[in-house]
Amino acid sequence: MTQINENIVWHQHVVDRMQRENSNGHKGAVLWFTGLSGSGKSTLAGAIEHQLASMGIKTYLLDGDNIRHGLCGDLGFSDADRQENIRRVGEVAKLMVDAGLVVATAFISPYQEDRNKVRQLFEQDQFLELYVATPVEICEQRDPKGLYKQAREGKIKQFTGIDSPYEPSLQPELHIDGQLPVTDSVSQIIDLLVRRNIIQLAS
Repeated sequence: MTQINENIVWHQHVVDRMQRENSNGHKGAVLWFTGLSGSGKSTLAGAIEHQLASMGIKTYLLDGDNIRHGLCGDLGFSDADRQENIRRVGEVAKLMVDAGLVVATAFISPYQEDRNKVRQLFEQDQFLELYVATPVEICEQRDPKGLYKQAREGKIKQFTGIDSPYEPSLQPELHIDGQLPVTDSVSQIIDLLVRRNIIQLAS
């Protein structure tokens, strides 16, 4: 666990989350997409970001590859580095939720323990775990980046779903069939956000 210097003090802002949410017209929350590479996480996260933005919802997408270009560019793919990657993303998502945004994240995040640690950063109904359940055979057929092929050839080690484990979500807020049409899954996510009172549909 990271040790915090005793001279570092958390400062309360004059403008708090509730004021930002009131200004935005909706609550802040994180949509934590998890699933194998090629399961459809990034596609769904991008689709829901587009849908929410078209509805006037303040939103932002944190994508796994983009984060590794900057914030987590110093990390590799060992278990320890993967855990640190998810920890950092969780802290960034927390700041964005505090800003009143609906944040979509697209990360394999293969370990339930790491996902649970991120969940603990948030208040109830601020963290929604969305498990994109797609069989590894289908993911491998899609293989948009050619990663499964490289893993099978031994060019990539510790690849999730091949020689590194993925722990499926035990109790996600939403279990998404990764083989459904994207529009159907987006509708399910919007319905979840409405039911959790995070957004409201225009009457």
